[in-house]
Amino acid sequence: MSPASTGASTRVGAASPVPPSGSDSRTAPGGPGYRRMSLALFLAGVATFALLYSTQALLPLISGEFGVTASEASWTVAAATGGLALFVLPMSALSERFGRRTVMTASLAVAVTVGLLVPFAPSLGALVVLRAVQGAALAGLPASAQAYLAEEVQPKALVTAIGLFVAGNSVGGMSGRVITGWVAQEWGWRISVGVIGVLAVACAVAFRLLLPAPRHFTAGSLRPRVLLGTVRGHLGNPLLRRLYAIGALFMTVFGGVYTVIGYRLTAEPFGLPQGVVGSIFLVYLVGTVSASTAGRLVGRCGRRGALYLAGGTTAAGLLLSLTASLPLVLLGLVLITAGFFAGHAVASSAVSRTAARGRAQASALYQSAYYIGSSAGSTAGALAFRSDGWAGTVGVGLLAVLGVVAITLLGTRAARSAGRPEPAGAR
Repeated sequence: MSPASTGASTRVGAASPVPPSGSDSRTAPGGPGYRRMSLALFLAGVATFALLYSTQALLPLISGEFGVTASEASWTVAAATGGLALFVLPMSALSERFGRRTVMTASLAVAVTVGLLVPFAPSLGALVVLRAVQGAALAGLPASAQAYLAEEVQPKALVTAIGLFVAGNSVGGMSGRVITGWVAQEWGWRISVGVIGVLAVACAVAFRLLLPAPRHFTAGSLRPRVLLGTVRGHLGNPLLRRLYAIGALFMTVFGGVYTVIGYRLTAEPFGLPQGVVGSIFLVYLVGTVSASTAGRLVGRCGRRGALYLAGGTTAAGLLLSLTASLPLVLLGLVLITAGFFAGHAVASSAVSRTAARGRAQASALYQSAYYIGSSAGSTAGALAFRSDGWAGTVGVGLLAVLGVVAITLLGTRAARSAGRPEPAGAR
């Protein structure tokens, strides 16, 4: 894959040279601490997505209790993802100074504390504020986790390692929605989000006990001029700009679909109960598989090929979901989920591999774009659903997928015109 699209670059901000075989002291699969590291960050991913999207499957119930529309209730999701998007860069700067593990631990501690307060929100406004604070706290996880892996794991294993973290995201998103769906059906949405808070506490404790101390971290500066210079360098890299846009567009699809799907499935012609709607999110297991196998997909197709495949799979799922047949709608969700998580794992790992310096900031900018896409998708998808039904939400998603394909195609054409092949390690 070429520097013009989503691979490594030889310019400023590109991946540093890999040490000769046998001299790289970073962790490899099967090496000391690799399993503990993978499990710890997998659990961090579970907690992050379970908390971040804990209200998404419950929006119809929240609408009913507070007497608000789907687009108004969707702010309980958009506020959390928006808070994360706004604070991920400052939190990444703190991780450069105080360490990845320290910042991730503190972020989880605050987020799970707020999670235990969410069930007591007296109004929609208070709920939105708590969710925004929770999202801001969670901002310390994604970028720091990717920077930690880029520093502690050998490059050849990086896509797989980050894929496992993303797989934890999918398990967290799935378990959070399934649990909240069934618990809410019996005891209401407040008890259900409280259960998610307790689950997140358990994940946070296990994460801190399991995660090995970093061996390759070097503290950076908190000086604003240094931070701004790093950010300016990343934003000036066309490789990273493409990846940021791709992450945002993939998440626009995902955020819109899963914010609105509960409304569609509880209404006619399906009329499913809340517990069954929550179980629909078991399709996240497909995302777990597609994210964790993203490294092999890149090995076979290259990064650009993997992104084309992920975009095409997502688009096919969106079109299938337009039918009035529940099995076909479910198949559509399976394809959307598989395409999204594969594309996200490929793009996010490419960011970590591309940046040699300021990795936390590079990942933070990706996460910021990613969660801006989530907030935009949640809001735009809900508004489109209100005006044009499910077809409107699908239309928003298809436009985003078209953007992914167009950006990847531009990179492909630029690489061909420059005569640049896929760089080493892309396959």
